[in-house]
Amino acid sequence: MPRPSERRRRGPSHPPLGIASRRHAAPTQARLLAARVLERVERARAYADLTLQAAFSRAPLGPRDRAFATELVYGTLRWRGRLDHLLGRVLDRELGALEPGVLTLLRLGAYQILFCDGVPASAAVDQTVRSARALGAERATGLVNAVLRRLAQQADALALPALADDPLAHLEHALGLPRWIAERWLAELGPEQAAALAEASNAAPPVTARVNRVRIARDALLARVRERFPDARLCAFAEGGIVLGHGGAPAGDPDFVDGLYSVQDEASQLVVDLLAPGPGERVLDTCAAPGTKTTAIAERVGPAGLVVALDRSSQRLGLVGRAARRLGLENVTALARDATLPLADVPGAPFDRVLVDAPCSGLGALRRNPDARWRVTPEDPVRLAETQGALLASAASVLRPGGTLVYSTCTLTSEENDAVVEAFLSRTPGVRRAAEAMLPAALRPLLDATGALRTWPHRHGMDGFFAVRLERTP
Repeated sequence: MPRPSERRRRGPSHPPLGIASRRHAAPTQARLLAARVLERVERARAYADLTLQAAFSRAPLGPRDRAFATELVYGTLRWRGRLDHLLGRVLDRELGALEPGVLTLLRLGAYQILFCDGVPASAAVDQTVRSARALGAERATGLVNAVLRRLAQQADALALPALADDPLAHLEHALGLPRWIAERWLAELGPEQAAALAEASNAAPPVTARVNRVRIARDALLARVRERFPDARLCAFAEGGIVLGHGGAPAGDPDFVDGLYSVQDEASQLVVDLLAPGPGERVLDTCAAPGTKTTAIAERVGPAGLVVALDRSSQRLGLVGRAARRLGLENVTALARDATLPLADVPGAPFDRVLVDAPCSGLGALRRNPDARWRVTPEDPVRLAETQGALLASAASVLRPGGTLVYSTCTLTSEENDAVVEAFLSRTPGVRRAAEAMLPAALRPLLDATGALRTWPHRHGMDGFFAVRLERTP
């Protein structure tokens, strides 16, 4: 049976935390920041990445502390299901009876005990107790100390449910999935594939780059970045992609700052490969922020082309403009618009190509956004499908005859993928699926029987995306 002590490493182990040995020392700021971020994610269903970045902007942490805080937040969210299961084994009460802030601290301490090889268990216990005191939970320090010490002592003896004995319990308690997701994946994929998908969804993804072909060729960029990212290699399918690996921070890389590349998962790049915009074309991106796909399109259409980027949030549209400026792109027009509403007055209409990269449940990108598994509810896929259908209808209305429309999501649910496309086609005369012979040859190994692009974390080493290419008849 698998043991919780079979730890999973995320990058290099952390240096010893000497502060834990000083009896009256305060808790480390990285731990306090992580606890506050996790509490907000839990209480307000906030997005972990945005909450973490906002916290960093207010806290003067060095690079190592920022990296540690990031691991604590993302690791605790990835493995929350396992952490809760094991904490429940050493608690004398139900987890639900605990105050939310105390439960957050217990999860944070348990993650360090079970997964952080560079943190001694004694330091994890001590620092979590100090964090409880610093966060105003003095009355809970005895409980926190007792529970975490008990977990540290018993961890190797606490067996986890095995896949062969109880697949649902294994997915939920060993691999940390909410029950409703575990049930779905088991029904749709079977035990072995569901477990493989859950394992891949718990792994930290590598950093992947998209070359800015306006400024440099991909092979030339690969040679340059290997000086700082020695494990860099070409993507298997994306024609402009390079996998940088797990080391280093691209945001400070000089080639990134100079606009030679963008950070973008390979599956996300493949959506633009499927759209296949050409030089001089007019392209509409209906849900554009933060602009990763917008700028990829703009690089392809060139200075003679036009990309109109829409988003409901004027604040998030600022990210599109910032990305375009860094990459030296002057062919992007950003407009704050709700793309579910009529678009006939959008400048550039009708368009040669339209991308609907729809807001979705995000269950294909759990390795990148582990908080989504706890934020998304079983009802969300059906609810989101209504918005996705409205986006497709609006997009089709501004597509020229013979034009191309790509619908994509980063989720795995049929309600948001196949069902949305089929419902749209049934009520939209003059729009059809593109013939497979017209799709990029490099993508054909990733196409299903209907011609839809499907990528899987456990099969392809990239986020789980769905995309289908449609066309308006001439």
